Amino acid sequence: MLLFDLDTRTLLRTRPNPLTTEQVLRLRGARPAGPPPRPALEPIRVQRLADHTGVVSVCGQRVGVGRAYARRTLTVMVSDTTLAIELDDGDNHIVRRTTTSPAITIKARSPRTVTET
Repeated sequence: MLLFDLDTRTLLRTRPNPLTTEQVLRLRGARPAGPPPRPALEPIRVQRLADHTGVVSVCGQRVGVGRAYARRTLTVMVSDTTLAIELDDGDNHIVRRTTTSPAITIKARSPRTVTET
């Protein structure tokens, strides 16, 4: 259950539903939920940090882009069938997708810097 403020429509708190399945079916005016939301048609833009060998991991798939891109933040366009990695020279490295898992993390973490003491 989601509890909203009636004036501002802000979410106040969430609670588990106290009704059983049979009680829910007997509710007056109850109707099933609509269709699930459709996925976006355009590719999702994500950022990934290449490791020290120049490999990025997107949607559980590891793609090598080369040691020249080691420890750099790269932008990847994720569609349902391909991964398009934007490189510095304006080229795109396009790889066929082998996984079906969604892109959960959008931003890459920044490279760690060494602090001198």
